Amino acid sequence: MQTPSPPLPTTAAPKDIEWRLPRHARSVGRVRALFREQAASWGLPQEVTDTAELLLSELMTNAYRHARVPAGREIWARCVVTEDRIRVTVTDANDTLPTPGTASLDDESGRGLALVAALADDWGSERRECGIGKEMWFELITKPSNYR
Repeated sequence: MQTPSPPLPTTAAPKDIEWRLPRHARSVGRVRALFREQAASWGLPQEVTDTAELLLSELMTNAYRHARVPAGREIWARCVVTEDRIRVTVTDANDTLPTPGTASLDDESGRGLALVAALADDWGSERRECGIGKEMWFELITKPSNYR
């Protein structure tokens, strides 16, 4: 009688992922779908997933709409999960750091960074070390006991 083979070792999903997408409106929806799938595989709490998806969408939209760069440049989105938080970074090739605007009640846009500031546990922007472009990022605490 043969002994059964031991089960194959399983490896946990990576806790760091990056997507490189064309600078196009369709990339916003695409990165949201990719993020939802990855967040589910990581087992992130639904509230954190929903908030991160909204804020990722805002940063991607800003990169798509406002980063005036040569044709063919990509937008990069990266998510890193640590023990107690998720950090999401969106990188584009434009050097101009964003500043939150003030939208009137009738404006249809202009509230993205205000949403990020209101919902993220921390956020910011910085020029890339390589000298081309910038990074916008936000962090959310993932463990309920750590919520403010």
